[in-house]
Amino acid sequence: MVKLIIQIPCYNEEATLGLTLSELPKTLPGIDQVEWLIIDDGSWDRTVEVARSCGVHHIVRLPYNQGLARAFMAGIEASVRAGADIIVNTDADNQYNAADIPHLLTPILKGEADMVVGARPIQETPHFSPIKKQLQRLGSWAVRLASNTQIPDAPSGFRAFSREAALKFNVFNEYTYTLETIIQTGQKGMKVVSVPIHTNADLRPSRLVKSIPIYVQRSLFTILRIFMTYRPLRFFALAGTVPFTAGFLIGVRWLILYFGGTPRSHVPSLILAAILMLMGFQLWILGFVADLLAVNRKILEENQLHLRRLQWTQSRSRSQDG
Repeated sequence: MVKLIIQIPCYNEEATLGLTLSELPKTLPGIDQVEWLIIDDGSWDRTVEVARSCGVHHIVRLPYNQGLARAFMAGIEASVRAGADIIVNTDADNQYNAADIPHLLTPILKGEADMVVGARPIQETPHFSPIKKQLQRLGSWAVRLASNTQIPDAPSGFRAFSREAALKFNVFNEYTYTLETIIQTGQKGMKVVSVPIHTNADLRPSRLVKSIPIYVQRSLFTILRIFMTYRPLRFFALAGTVPFTAGFLIGVRWLILYFGGTPRSHVPSLILAAILMLMGFQLWILGFVADLLAVNRKILEENQLHLRRLQWTQSRSRSQDG
């Protein structure tokens, strides 16, 4: 029996949640059981009441607003405990067209993917500003570089996961989960594919994009942190190469001048060369240390994976006994 859980992170979504839920499917080809789950991220409006009146099967309530990334992980963990074989994540503002859910499920049901990301028609979306479109391209490029995947719309939140992929997720970023989960699936050898999807009319302003400067700042910080976390050796190697190369070139210049019989000592140049080369060398050392720490993180993630698999097995056994 294949069980699908459609999860929706929510924060004060009473105005749009009813419409979103009304368009979700209750039966799907290849799926034996479809259930809905919402994550109430500290809402103070009637979000939970709307969810209950629409027949939502599972409600996860966070005591206060913790952000989209933590709400997403709370939903993933709750879905796994509820015995989900496949999880679909969508937004409460009805941005994504629920009719495209079968397109997300097909590659997973066929065993061709562990995660499927819906690719929005970004360039044809009128309410996306030019700078947001460029940042979407930059973020997707950074994710492709760090994950060795080919996902054109990495920030898209409309996606499906197999149970195995969901068990392996660990989101450290507090701002958003979208980029990090793709990198994790790519690095852990899972299959990630993209399918084109449709979007609905914009019902409300984005909660993530409160202002363009803040969005730019957080997006750039997220991309930088991604490289530091998942490609530490490459990141620090590149960062160290810049000052080391500059210092080396200054040092070569000093040697040429020195052996050329220059009347000046050029001691400041020599000191600057030494400082820059030392900075580069220290960054390389940091890269090796960070790479060793990454190995330790992978061991901890393996232990966590075994625990989550055990929890899923126990929850599935209880549901079957019931």
